[in-house]
Amino acid sequence: MLAALVIAFFIFASLYTDYAWFAQLGFQQVLTTRWIAGTLMFLAGFLGMAVPVYASIAIAFRFRPVYAKLNSQLDRYQQVIEPLRRAVMIGIPVVLGIFAGLSTAGRWSMVLEYFNRTPFGKTDPQFGLDIGFYVFELPFWRSIVAYSSAVVLIAGLAALAACYLYGAMRFGGREVRISKAARVQLAITAAVYIALQAVSLWLDQYAALTKSNSLITGAQYTEVNAVIPGREIMAGIAAIVAILFIVTAVIGRWRISIVGTGLLLVAAIVIGGIYPWIVQRLQVKPSERTFESAYIERNIKATRDAYGVSGVQEQNYDATTEASSGALAQDAQTTANIRLIDPKIVSDTFSQLQQYRQYYQFPDELDVDRYDVKGETEDTVIAVRDIDLDGLSSQANTPYNRAFVYTHGYGVTAAFGNQRASDGKPVFLESGIPSNGALGDFQQRVYFGETSPAYSIVGAPKGSKNVELDYPSGSDDDNGGNATTTYAGNGGPSLGNFFNRLVYAAKFQSEQILLSDAVNKDSQILYDRDPIARVQKVAPYLTTDSDAYPAIVDHRIQWVVDGYTTSDAYPYSQSQSLSDSIAGAESSAYRTDQVNYIRNSVKATVDAYTGKVTLYSWDTKDPVLKTWQKIFPTSVKPVSQMSAQLLDHVRYPTDLFKVQRSILGTYHVTNANSFYSGDDAWNTPQEPTSGTNDTSDTADTSTTTNSGTNALGTTTTPRANLQDPYYLTMKVPGQGTAYTLYTTYIPQQSAGANNRNVLTGYLAVDSDAGGAGKGKKGSGYGKLTLLTMPKTDNIPGPAQVQNLFNSDTTVSQELNILKRGNSTVKQGNLLTLPVGGGFLYVQPVYVQSTSSGSYPLLQKVLVAFGDKIAFEDTLDEALNSLFGGDSGAAAGDQGAAGGSDSGSGSGSGSSDSGSSDSGSSDSGSTGGSSDSGSTGGSTGTVDNEALQKALNDAKQALQDRQDAYADNDLVAAAEADQRLQDAIQAATEAENGN
Repeated sequence: MLAALVIAFFIFASLYTDYAWFAQLGFQQVLTTRWIAGTLMFLAGFLGMAVPVYASIAIAFRFRPVYAKLNSQLDRYQQVIEPLRRAVMIGIPVVLGIFAGLSTAGRWSMVLEYFNRTPFGKTDPQFGLDIGFYVFELPFWRSIVAYSSAVVLIAGLAALAACYLYGAMRFGGREVRISKAARVQLAITAAVYIALQAVSLWLDQYAALTKSNSLITGAQYTEVNAVIPGREIMAGIAAIVAILFIVTAVIGRWRISIVGTGLLLVAAIVIGGIYPWIVQRLQVKPSERTFESAYIERNIKATRDAYGVSGVQEQNYDATTEASSGALAQDAQTTANIRLIDPKIVSDTFSQLQQYRQYYQFPDELDVDRYDVKGETEDTVIAVRDIDLDGLSSQANTPYNRAFVYTHGYGVTAAFGNQRASDGKPVFLESGIPSNGALGDFQQRVYFGETSPAYSIVGAPKGSKNVELDYPSGSDDDNGGNATTTYAGNGGPSLGNFFNRLVYAAKFQSEQILLSDAVNKDSQILYDRDPIARVQKVAPYLTTDSDAYPAIVDHRIQWVVDGYTTSDAYPYSQSQSLSDSIAGAESSAYRTDQVNYIRNSVKATVDAYTGKVTLYSWDTKDPVLKTWQKIFPTSVKPVSQMSAQLLDHVRYPTDLFKVQRSILGTYHVTNANSFYSGDDAWNTPQEPTSGTNDTSDTADTSTTTNSGTNALGTTTTPRANLQDPYYLTMKVPGQGTAYTLYTTYIPQQSAGANNRNVLTGYLAVDSDAGGAGKGKKGSGYGKLTLLTMPKTDNIPGPAQVQNLFNSDTTVSQELNILKRGNSTVKQGNLLTLPVGGGFLYVQPVYVQSTSSGSYPLLQKVLVAFGDKIAFEDTLDEALNSLFGGDSGAAAGDQGAAGGSDSGSGSGSGSSDSGSSDSGSSDSGSTGGSSDSGSTGGSTGTVDNEALQKALNDAKQALQDRQDAYADNDLVAAAEADQRLQDAIQAATEAENGN
């Protein structure tokens, strides 16, 4: 009894704290609706199973033959069961009912969608029914039929067992004797079951439109002309057989119903199996393209509609490969905004320069955004300085400190994406702690972040001593040089009374919550603090984007989260796995659900200080969102309430774009015959830097992944390390300059084939949602543009360009020299830009010391246009070198190589992270054209003695440079830089035998 009370209390504590959490956020309607719907579904499932099973057993027992002569074995069974009969008759239905109730309770969302369904306004091409029938109604009815079939089957088996046990059914040789009452009961049960199978067969014809086949998703020729008519015929036969069982119940003859059942089984084999096989193998297969073309067209149209790519604007792009002088003059704005700072590499740089304490941290991959700085919109790399309790020292890592002192992160750090300091550090536009710079005044405390503790207890009466550590101030006071604060927001449920403390102590299994005198009448408990988790909790119908990004909006740090409505029941739309589509370079598959419809229906924000979650209706035409707005009418706000500042930071979501690029790789082809042949199918390129960077900081390329399969079933290359799409401010041909998300395509890659890595397509989407004022989306937002290359052209793809970089003699020698010293080299994201009438590739090159506390510094830039490359200290120099001495436009890092120091904030990283000059000022040409940066190869004999001396000199220069920066001796650092440059030049000459 005591154990039951304890269990009940913990269950109550879980429910109570859930309600308190939702109520504090103002989303209690979401929770109560789920509770009510789940409870009703449980009761329906419980009663729907328990009552029929109990009734079936009770009827069999009630009409048992009282004077029937039983054999000795059945007599013994009755003697054993009789004392427990009532318990068994009630217990079995109750247990079965509980399992059924738990199963149906989880289907609450499907039922609510059915009763609040919204038409799509589009019909399927086979039956002419609204798409909403397949998304909302068909799953409901199929579930009802499946559940009812299970109930009737179990009830029938229970009746059969009771009839046998009590003598209503007896076996004697070849005869089976059944009492009249048992005959009626069993025959009616069989009739109901087979009638349900007739309904199931009838519904199956509609389900054929969402079934994945070997060629496409949706009914093909065989399904339309053999399977679907067969289902209709079999449903009719099943209905007749059900009637025959009713006749058996009335006249007492089993033969007609048994014969009917046999005919149904024969029909299932012939009509449902053999006939469709004959049609497929003998009629369709020899001329598959002809027979399936009409159904492929259905699949193409439905797929493009369901994934939101039907409006993509395609245009031919006859890209040149000639890097002529002044070629970038028409793309000056794009060139000036080329991002050099790689958010996947510079996390360590941010940490060493801006982290300040071990209990803070920056994410492994930073975010990109754009901000208005002095009247100009600048692409930025930004990160929140979040709290990290794992960084606490053993002395500070106490339960009290974890709950009451180290409660929040502080501030953001942001750097210009297109600039670098002379020493390779980022140029920060917001830095320090408290942070200051171009982003203005804003609430800097981060109580709700991606690494926030499981729970923190905050708040105190006015006049109480501050106990929360705010930020390191450097002052000499009683707080050990730390500023302190007390939380003044409304971010969590109250702990102001004993009862709340008790239930939360039970929830978190922490006696500290109940007993600590630090908990007071104004205390709040903050938990479930991850921005994505908070959105998922208040909007359970959404699939959220894998990345929440911070933005300074209206003087607050807001986490922006994209929410998707999805379905797997859009007729004829191609089904695919989100995990396969979304998995990118250095990412893992985190979702496995199959979908064939997706919309970015909701934009959500989470306030980093208060934890407030706000949902905005972004796709107002989405029928799935409209349905859920009927279910939770107060949870989603209209887009008109979005502030202009928030809209300025809304962007086209990466995960949706990855799904769409996967679809368009195949479905850019709209001709059924071309689609069937598959000769114009595309793939997203693999991440070109995999395996080129030092293994300590690159993706694990040994991870085993499954191969992908295109719509035609062709085996393709693994998808787990695809190149990421990138955000850049640029001008796409045919459009104006905009904040853009883009990706590239290459021909479809097949295992074991001689695959070509030339560029076949370039997909870009306008990501500028702002600029039109409060509540108004940017006019170009979401516009998809697909550039297609002439099939006769050989435009180098990312892998080919990376190979050009890595195989170039001078580049390879300089990089190898740096790697042999006390440094490692990291090649950053390879960007592709449609400028100069062709495609410009840009890749930053970072150098990092192997010593403790070091961080990557941007030291060189690789660029390519066609087959020509250049390798210089700055992007501006590289572009001029590449385009005949004058590119016609200035890059954002123009003049960065000439200064003496960086624009970074303070930090403690090692400064020997690499050479600031690792090659001659031209592109290092040894035999090619002087403006191309290409090489003619080494022709001399290596002078090993001179090479070793040069390497030793380079190593010493690197060490001297490190020491000089540590001493803040810029003169000595510059002298060491010059010696390093001379040493590299000497090593290059020695290796070439000069």
